[in-house]
Amino acid sequence: MKRLYPDVTCYENGFIEVGNGHSLYFEQSGNPDGIPVLFIHGGPGAGLPPNYKCFFDSNKFRIIGYEQRGCGRSTPIADTLNNDTWLNVEDIEALRTHLHVPKLLLFGGSWGSTLALLYALKYTAHVTGLILRGVFLARQEDRDWFLSPSGCAAQLFPEHYRRFIKDVPTPVTSKAVCDFYSAMVRSSNDVLRHAALKRWYQWEERLSRLSLPPGVGDSTTHYPMHLVTCLATLECHFLSNKCFLEENYILENISKISHIPGTIIHGRYDMICKTEAAETLHKAWSQSQLQIIPDAGHSTSEPSIGYALCRATRDMSRFIQESSK
Repeated sequence: MKRLYPDVTCYENGFIEVGNGHSLYFEQSGNPDGIPVLFIHGGPGAGLPPNYKCFFDSNKFRIIGYEQRGCGRSTPIADTLNNDTWLNVEDIEALRTHLHVPKLLLFGGSWGSTLALLYALKYTAHVTGLILRGVFLARQEDRDWFLSPSGCAAQLFPEHYRRFIKDVPTPVTSKAVCDFYSAMVRSSNDVLRHAALKRWYQWEERLSRLSLPPGVGDSTTHYPMHLVTCLATLECHFLSNKCFLEENYILENISKISHIPGTIIHGRYDMICKTEAAETLHKAWSQSQLQIIPDAGHSTSEPSIGYALCRATRDMSRFIQESSK
């Protein structure tokens, strides 16, 4: 299948109050009587990408998208107060209940894969299956891969990493990077704060795709400041706090979803999330299938990743329909 599905407009959108002053934006598209699938975006802080509905056959799926705490159209924007991993998991359950959905197919990429796995581990009875892209298990080694000077990203992109860690006190470690940026994103000096936010965002942007268009990801690129602020602030917040998870929590509890079908799609040259994480998850999860995409990195904007995700939703829809007979 060498195409994406046509984009569609949503038939419903709105907000759901989830407590502590947080209000989440959500929307529904496709077939109201179709298979409910929840798109869980990455980041933390990325918000819904504009083409996320193109991975689903709108005739077969009831496509639900939402923006996590502090992201996109959710309010308050880029807020770290009362914003942790488990509260985000509870938000998924609150949205499921609000929309009167008995069971969800979870579709999560990067940080979205983390939340999808955690929701499935806690609310197993409400999950029909998982489609995961760019797996992030939130272990120390996963954070080091992205932030540490010994990580693969820093080793392969030394000139970009050098700019990223500019002014970080030595010795440079993942913790030192997080501590520095945590202070910078809270700085009262607008110039320092905006420069730090942009450097964090540029680092991720440079790593996200195997090949970037000319000029994208360099110091001259202009990015929407609200997106830069959300992504950099919330990623730094979660990574600084070890994603609010015990070390190796997902793998140590994966047996709870051993009966649930899952598809794992991971770019071989993913510089943000380790390919090893996808392989390790697959080995521990008996009902999973793993597809390592040979000519891709991390982003869904890479054609081979997009096509693989479309095949995965098509195959999963057939499996769910046959299982319900």
